[in-house]
Amino acid sequence: MKKIYNTSVFRWMLLSIILPAVSFAQENKTSIKLLDASNESPIIGATYQYGNEKGISDADGIILLNYEESETLYLSHISYGQWQLSADHVKAVFENKIIKRYAKPLSMQPVTIIGLKPHTNENDKLNVSQPDRLAHDAGEVLCGTSAISGIRKSGSYGLDPVLRGYKYDQLNIVIDGSQCASAACPNRMDPPTSQISINMTDHVEIMKGPHSLRYGSAFGGTLNFVSVTPTFSEDKGIYGRVSSTYESNGDIVRGEGKLGLSRSAYDLNFFGSWSQGNDYTDGEGISVPSAFLRGSFGSSLAVKLGERQKVMLTATRNLARDTDFPALPMDLRSDDTWLLNARHEISFTGKALRSWSTSLYSTKVSHMMDNLDKQLDPRMMNAETSANTGNYGGRTEGFWVLNGGELYIGGDFRLEQAEGTRTREFLMGPMAGNVVVDNIWQNSRINKTSAFSEYTLDLGSTSLVFSGRLEFNNASANDPASEFVSIHPETEASQVNPSISMGSVHQFKNGFNAGLWLGRAQRSGSLSERYINFLPVGQDPYEMVGTPDIKPEVNNQVDLNLGYKTHGAIIGLSLFTSFLKDYISSEIDPSLTPKMPTSPGVRRYINIDEAFMTGFEISWDQKLLAGLNHKLSAAYTYGQNKVLDQPLPEIAPMDIRYALSGSYVNGKLVPEVSLRYVLTQDRISTEFGETETPSFTIVDASIGYKASKLLNATLGVQNLFGTAYYEHLSRSVRGTSPRPIYAPGRNIFISVLVNFE
Repeated sequence: MKKIYNTSVFRWMLLSIILPAVSFAQENKTSIKLLDASNESPIIGATYQYGNEKGISDADGIILLNYEESETLYLSHISYGQWQLSADHVKAVFENKIIKRYAKPLSMQPVTIIGLKPHTNENDKLNVSQPDRLAHDAGEVLCGTSAISGIRKSGSYGLDPVLRGYKYDQLNIVIDGSQCASAACPNRMDPPTSQISINMTDHVEIMKGPHSLRYGSAFGGTLNFVSVTPTFSEDKGIYGRVSSTYESNGDIVRGEGKLGLSRSAYDLNFFGSWSQGNDYTDGEGISVPSAFLRGSFGSSLAVKLGERQKVMLTATRNLARDTDFPALPMDLRSDDTWLLNARHEISFTGKALRSWSTSLYSTKVSHMMDNLDKQLDPRMMNAETSANTGNYGGRTEGFWVLNGGELYIGGDFRLEQAEGTRTREFLMGPMAGNVVVDNIWQNSRINKTSAFSEYTLDLGSTSLVFSGRLEFNNASANDPASEFVSIHPETEASQVNPSISMGSVHQFKNGFNAGLWLGRAQRSGSLSERYINFLPVGQDPYEMVGTPDIKPEVNNQVDLNLGYKTHGAIIGLSLFTSFLKDYISSEIDPSLTPKMPTSPGVRRYINIDEAFMTGFEISWDQKLLAGLNHKLSAAYTYGQNKVLDQPLPEIAPMDIRYALSGSYVNGKLVPEVSLRYVLTQDRISTEFGETETPSFTIVDASIGYKASKLLNATLGVQNLFGTAYYEHLSRSVRGTSPRPIYAPGRNIFISVLVNFE
């Protein structure tokens, strides 16, 4: 017994010495932050090895190390490559506690990044200036790149993005990889992009094609709006900014700002934006109905739960009032939206599993529209539509670093639902005095439950990427209308949608890189395509009827990306070809009678056996002499319905853009002139009533001056020469001769930013 007692005492004494020493060693580790050299954003998820220590940078880009003399620090990140720091360099790092690294020019996937902060990033395909953070519509910001066009039904609101000819639910539009919104208006007055607070967005990832499958069913592409990363700092304290702009054409006034408090354990901020305007005049001096009012307010809180965990909560309230839609039978009267989001992130060290993130979200949209302000002669009826949509879901994902590779595995769930009614009060004719209520959405819903994975294998100068997603899709109508059931007795359908992609990217020593991507994605029909009930929601006045059991459409796509980079120039070429099976479209059904006497007939959603799309994007960014920089970009898509042997509808023509900018007075003075030339679109679908669109050329000019760290101002003019033009995807004004919605004529703007971040 005495021997046991002595041994226990000895062990206790030994532990009492070792444990405090270990704890002391942990507490005295040096905190080193990894930052992007272009914009000083944290490099998250970088792996490191230093002597016997190894791990991964956390959500703030921080790694913890004990200094060891003569040891080399090895680092690796999928976007920044592999690099190492010598012992002498490491010693300097321990003194300033920062490591900066430029992103590799190699794009792992066919991705374009739009930066929304007022800085220059050599890897951005588009520099977005401060006035763009004042935009009330994220769709307008997206159209700043030649690869994206927009379907316009209002002069100033609700631009619906089109990427490579893919539109609506063919595009996966998400916030921070998960949260989404569904348009409550059947005519998509309020597309998902209209609900995004662009002033609180750091950047937008435009992932082209069915290749990036982590964030949802990427049939034609994914638009991921990445929010500003919270910062934790005892020194930062109170921070914020306020900015405003005025536009002469339409008397448009915009303002936005945020106010925050940062500490070592939390980051709390409040943000808001407000925009409103009146009718503008186009290049021919004709007034275009385009009055609007838009507001967005919210708050976000990030809290650290120890060194490697944090929780983020965000609440956003959007509203729109009395907005004109001259291409639609009604105007927007009110739109009220709540977006709630909760995220948890945790990182690990010393294991293959490096991090795990989970998010939950809720989006609710309440939409009201009517025709009471429409100039109708004669006024046959008053109409009003009230509709609501909800999106609820969550996403969880783990990240592993394996031998030579990085692996993401996760799952997500998304519930989309819509309900609403249209009320028609007849003022003339045999129905005068009667009121009819139409069930437009039939309280329909779609459940999507998915598992996904993505694996990247780094083979030095070559990388291989494999991505997959399996979705179980269930759709139903909880309140089916009798006229709909007479066409489709069975209103519920379940489908399984597998998607897969694989790609290879090779970096050559002479500055060239090349990537080849093969992908197959499958998408079930949307709420509109399955359950819309006799409403004119297409590009022509025909009423549309959904098809609950419509087949999933399939996209088999190949992408080839070629790039070249020198010290002063970046050139990129992206080619794609899509072979589409069971493409979702519509056709006129003469056996169905429309509800509205003014409608020419009814269209039903159908599958087209085969369709084909191909196209390209090209970009050239080069530094010139005397502080100048120029950029050239172009995009073109060709689409063909192989069954009808005619072009697919709503395909934008070739778009060419050129910008020349300068940087003077130590970067304080930034002038820029840009030119946009759009070719004639004569590849039109007569089946859907499309007409040819003439070519046009417009010139914009601006000059920005950063008076101090606190104050920044920009003065500019859009459509300098007052050109009268309209986009191919702009709808026509209803109730008049077929005149499309023309773009604004000359527009002078001035914006001011006061920044104390």
